[in-house]
Amino acid sequence: MKLQHFSVGERFEYEGVIYVKTGPLTACGETGGQRMIPRHAMLRPVAAPGSTAAPETVPPAQGRVLQAFEQFYRTCEMLVTVEAQAELQAARQRFLQEIG
Repeated sequence: MKLQHFSVGERFEYEGVIYVKTGPLTACGETGGQRMIPRHAMLRPVAAPGSTAAPETVPPAQGRVLQAFEQFYRTCEMLVTVEAQAELQAARQRFLQEIG
């Protein structure tokens, strides 16, 4: 499957890592970190452990929160100084771990 076939909040595997779709071209790894997923990438849906049902999804509200947060973070990256980038990135990681 390709990324456009997934809804925001759905889980998939890409290059051996489990991601949650957060936007049209972006996903958040289970261990944190945002990544752009190429349109041509072939992705594997991830089902709930021990289930033969449809892939497990994140509740829509959580997917919207992740998407809004990533947009907010991108704006912050443009606004903070180079010296503050590492601290901003660390704060982002802590946030994603807390809600993860």
